[in-house]
Amino acid sequence: MQIRNIGVASPGDMGQAIAACLKECGLNVHTALDGRSERTKTLAREAGLTDCGSMEKLVATCDMVLSVLNPGAAVDKAREVAAAIRKTGRKIALADCNAVSPQAVREIDGIIREAGGVFIDAGIIGGPPRGAAKTKIYVSGPDAYLFTQFNHPRLVVRVISERVGDASSVKMCYGAITKGAVALGVELLVAARRLGVEQTLEAEFKESLGSVYDWILSRVPPMPPKAYRWVPEMQEIARTFEGVGMTPRIMEGVTEMYEMIAAAPIGKESPEQARARKRDGTQVVEAIADGK
Repeated sequence: MQIRNIGVASPGDMGQAIAACLKECGLNVHTALDGRSERTKTLAREAGLTDCGSMEKLVATCDMVLSVLNPGAAVDKAREVAAAIRKTGRKIALADCNAVSPQAVREIDGIIREAGGVFIDAGIIGGPPRGAAKTKIYVSGPDAYLFTQFNHPRLVVRVISERVGDASSVKMCYGAITKGAVALGVELLVAARRLGVEQTLEAEFKESLGSVYDWILSRVPPMPPKAYRWVPEMQEIARTFEGVGMTPRIMEGVTEMYEMIAAAPIGKESPEQARARKRDGTQVVEAIADGK
């Protein structure tokens, strides 16, 4: 299958950046903005995406659709794409690029293949591919090779197997340490501030765990606007671990931390607003601790 027209559902912070790279690859990049927020519509316009309006028209136009959205909506989006495949009779590919468990991705695979489509399991690691930043996309499944058509210096595609679920498994395990460590770091730093010992703890960290402390603070600034999306991701990681006989409770605690941050004033900002305010990690921790 030659990919010439590709759809992105939806062009949020990550989806928009990936869409821009795909355009630079020479692909025609489309989206479906019916019912989407003004922010999403603005991001799509800024990236120069063609709006097909409905999912049905997007499927009728594209050879492949990338699902890049809130993990909690991944299965519903797959059902929407499957319905459009049935209605149009188009055998397109759906690549689920969301942070979902291998159990969920196998469910999505069944939904799409039953409708007559092609499915690719994809796991994104890294931030949006803007500027000098690169994004890795791990892909698996019988048709994962289709992703090798995307040749862009900021998109690093790694085909790992023909087994659906492998790419998502890598994403789940990697996300557990990165987002799990950030949640633990923020929790202890917020607690130290509320206990009145943040300066003493900071000095100790710099003396004995400087690289760990710097890593946590470097990861904190872009996190609050994404916390609401990380809640279902942590739930999916918990489900992944439980599925192989491990405890889900560690990630359930991480879920609660991101729920708290998402509910805070700083968690209600958009990624664009957060970038414009240019807070460093310490300032973000203070805002969370003080409820600002």
